[in-house]
Amino acid sequence: MATNYNYKVRKKDDIYRVIKRFIKKCKKLGIIDEIKERRHYIKPSEKKRRAKQRAIRRWKKQQRKQRN
Repeated sequence: MATNYNYKVRKKDDIYRVIKRFIKKCKKLGIIDEIKERRHYIKPSEKKRRAKQRAIRRWKKQQRKQRN
């Protein structure tokens, strides 16, 4: 779950670097991904199927790395 995130801007901070830092932190916290997921309703069965597919892909990737 995402949480509220606040960032205090100091006087000498460049505004573009502040924005970049804020976006990076939001991605790390998973806020951006959660917003994308909540745009459209996904049935629980569809979520479960997608999670299973991701797990299989992860497992296959791990197996390929172990062979090399």
